[in-house]
Amino acid sequence: MFNSLAFGFPDDPEQNRASSRRLWLLGIPTTLAWAVAGWSGALGLLDGFRLMSLNRVGAWGADAGPAGSLVLFFSLAVTIASSLGFAMLWGGGMSLRRMGISFRASSLAAALGVTLGSGVAAPSWTPPESVGERLPFLDGKAEPWSDVDWVIYYEPFLVPAVSGLIALVLIVVLLRSFLRAAEADDREQALRRCGRQVTGVLTRVDFTNVWVMGNPRFSVHVRFPTETGEREAVTTMITPLFQAPSEGSAVRVRYDPQDPKAVLVEPVSR
Repeated sequence: MFNSLAFGFPDDPEQNRASSRRLWLLGIPTTLAWAVAGWSGALGLLDGFRLMSLNRVGAWGADAGPAGSLVLFFSLAVTIASSLGFAMLWGGGMSLRRMGISFRASSLAAALGVTLGSGVAAPSWTPPESVGERLPFLDGKAEPWSDVDWVIYYEPFLVPAVSGLIALVLIVVLLRSFLRAAEADDREQALRRCGRQVTGVLTRVDFTNVWVMGNPRFSVHVRFPTETGEREAVTTMITPLFQAPSEGSAVRVRYDPQDPKAVLVEPVSR
């Protein structure tokens, strides 16, 4: 009786294609900026902290000059990469579904860039003076490394490995999102072209306390006539505030008689 549906502002197919092209074009410089951030962050920050953790404190002062320059370079790279990431988020489209894909694409660019940058930097990390034991402090004795020390020792390879694994997971998630979005777009366009159009009535309206691009999102129950009798569906509507739905108001419903789950609900133009 009830179907779980989703509704937002109508997406124009040409605008969707332009948004996808813009998303991929922004993804290239974003990935490169995160690669620079990953390279400079690995050699300018993580390398120094790794040496300090492995008890080579004296190396921090000797490497202060290059490390300080790399930290400034890292800050600049992160600023640029973050700005490009926000551009990807807002440039992928204004609908809720498109923004979700843009967020995943931006996260993928960050993970992939860090993987590339930290991977290139891996051979350049400063080796510790002693492997397997901490250097004695003052007149103390040398102590063997703990399990945590060994993890820190292999940090040059763990950082790109972990970020690469995250990138791989995001690739799978993003591909599934693109496929679902493509299927949803195909169903929506098919309904707009071939769906039966009727006038339905909203029987219940609940505000979800969610705002999308400054517009409220509502959960609505709609009842509409079909050839086999009345049908009722549950969906969400994102409308301008002055077009907020109310119980008893009429809406335009497009449905597929062969697929009970294929329903598109739109506000009636005023």
